[in-house]
Amino acid sequence: MLLSVVMPVYNEYRFLPQIVRQVQAVDLGDLERELIMVDDCSTDGSLELMEQMEGKTSVDEALKPFDRPIRVARHQVNQGKGAALRTGFALAAGDLMIIQDADLEYDPEDYKKLLAPVFKGKAEVVYGSRFTGERRNMFFHHWVGNRFLTLVTNILYNTTLSDMETCYKLFTRDSLKDITIKSDRFNFEPEITAKILKKGIRIYEVPISYTGREFDEGKKITWRDGLVALWCLVKFRFTD
Repeated sequence: MLLSVVMPVYNEYRFLPQIVRQVQAVDLGDLERELIMVDDCSTDGSLELMEQMEGKTSVDEALKPFDRPIRVARHQVNQGKGAALRTGFALAAGDLMIIQDADLEYDPEDYKKLLAPVFKGKAEVVYGSRFTGERRNMFFHHWVGNRFLTLVTNILYNTTLSDMETCYKLFTRDSLKDITIKSDRFNFEPEITAKILKKGIRIYEVPISYTGREFDEGKKITWRDGLVALWCLVKFRFTD
């Protein structure tokens, strides 16, 4: 089996080498993996760094070794996380697909927790919950926003999720069949959740660790994205 790790990237130059090493270092036994990085028109040198990792350009000794399959795609204009994930999913060859942000908020060692329910035949889609595991506490208003959007999800879609907005979402290829993602930005999270639930797939949750960052550390999501997410939850409940 093959696991495709899909990583949207926008101006994450300082974190890229470390997060890529972490992704590659996870011991997944016999499970093969590929890393697909989609540069969303970064302006800080992220693309050039990724091309070195991919092997398209000469590699600085400090970046070696990146010895597992890495593929890089590029957006000519900035489109948003959802658009980058759409590009990455289209390129992915894996039987399983997981989303990995290009910062250090999420620990790839948790892949094993997300994979376990799938290998046991218990799940097709697994979310990693930041609210049931070890974590660096986030600011109160971020906590409230996340919990409110999850509550709305549970009410509209008759489920009991604890963390709809989590980055760590693992999908089997079959679970994504016939699902078309339209969202370009952070509203990807409510859209994919809504469409998975409307398909009749019950989402499995596992606890993960989380080290959240704030805006002065490079966090990009804002309260405006929360309002868009709320609108998307309502819209996709009644439309395709």
